[in-house]
Amino acid sequence: AAFQALLWRYTGQDSILVGTPTAARSQMEIENLIGFFVNTLVFRADFASDMTFRELVRQVRECALEAYAHQDVPFEKLVEELVPQRLMNTTPLFQVMFTFQNIPKQVFQISGLEMEELEFETGIAKFDLSVEAFEDDEKRFHFRFEYNTDLFEKRTIEKTIEHFRNLVNAALSNPDELVSMMPLIASREREQIVEQWNDTAVG
Repeated sequence: AAFQALLWRYTGQDSILVGTPTAARSQMEIENLIGFFVNTLVFRADFASDMTFRELVRQVRECALEAYAHQDVPFEKLVEELVPQRLMNTTPLFQVMFTFQNIPKQVFQISGLEMEELEFETGIAKFDLSVEAFEDDEKRFHFRFEYNTDLFEKRTIEKTIEHFRNLVNAALSNPDELVSMMPLIASREREQIVEQWNDTAVG
């Protein structure tokens, strides 16, 4: 909900569509099978200027429950029904992905081998913007942003991360505040902007 709120504040679009992966293992028979069963769900949030963050969370929750109830419908089938004519350079239905890793990382152990996890960059962003959220052993949330460098600069994404953190903090402090009024800019950054605007000196 907070991430969709951020996108709404940035774009001003009435509806925000975000893709999210699901394990697609709702049937007991395939829970222990080895294989890639991941499917993609689409979460939609409809915004209004008088919406509170609590109301947004309720709406996103209802959308999520509805989506999970139909998680076995292949995403490709959904695209065929809703987007019969596709643009090959644009992801259908959504351009932003949000992933919440709620399954603890599994450490693979093979007798006689020492294994170490290495992070690497593929060099290719699958979507315009992807955000991965995960929780550590101390119950702290971490976020990883991946973005299309043809669309965004590193400094822009760094500012986006700051704005996201500010919005989340505001939502936690007062969930009944209007989403449209939640501060994206920290007070210190706001003061710097005001100083720049008021600097009328001519060089």
